[in-house]
Amino acid sequence: MHIQILGSGGYHPNERRHTACLLLPDLGLVFDAGTGFFRVASRLRTDKLHICLSHAHLDHIVGLTYVLVPLMQGRLTEVTVYGTRETLSAVREHLFAERLFPIEPPLQYVELTEGIRLGDGAVALTHRRLPSHPGESTAYRLDLAEMPGQPARSIAYVTDTTVDGTYTDFIRGVDLLIHECNFSDALAEWCDKTGHSHTSQVAQLAVDAQVGRLLLLHVDPLLVGDDPIDLAAARAIFPKTELAEDLMDVVL
Repeated sequence: MHIQILGSGGYHPNERRHTACLLLPDLGLVFDAGTGFFRVASRLRTDKLHICLSHAHLDHIVGLTYVLVPLMQGRLTEVTVYGTRETLSAVREHLFAERLFPIEPPLQYVELTEGIRLGDGAVALTHRRLPSHPGESTAYRLDLAEMPGQPARSIAYVTDTTVDGTYTDFIRGVDLLIHECNFSDALAEWCDKTGHSHTSQVAQLAVDAQVGRLLLLHVDPLLVGDDPIDLAAARAIFPKTELAEDLMDVVL
């Protein structure tokens, strides 16, 4: 299974990173619709799209406006948006307010419940609320059943939160943890102020939750360069750590 990183940054895009968007092209599944969402339509392998929103901040939802043309062209036949009641209400009432975006795409909205299944039932989608970020965020876990020639696999997507131990069991044992790392350890003082995480605490979370691999994203766009979050510090705690880059293709 492939996971394509279409937006690995946070807050606003910069020359290297668009904002949050991850695509699982074979499942027609997207986590968050930030500015990187413009890359989805050309990479999708299905005509139906499922979008899981972590929360309604603009850097995670603005890309929903980009689905209008693919829907009108017939490249997409159905788009379903999943989120909490508060997130979906914000999208419908504000992002698609007539004066902001006068033509609302024909999206289907599904409030998160336990036991959502995708891909003919082979994929279980569960979620956990994360209250530490302003306005609250939602973590997701995907558990894919064993299929002929493919073992069972699991993924957790956790962004816009301060690591606090409340969701360790939720992500425990996943093959791949995709987690925000907005700040380096040198800027850790900003985490509680903004509801974000820093390098060493995310790496320690990966150890505590006994995950297989760790992929860090949602990097502060003001942190530029090849290593904005001090990858060596993360690997000293959890060696199987990678830093996400836009257009990275992760194979699980």
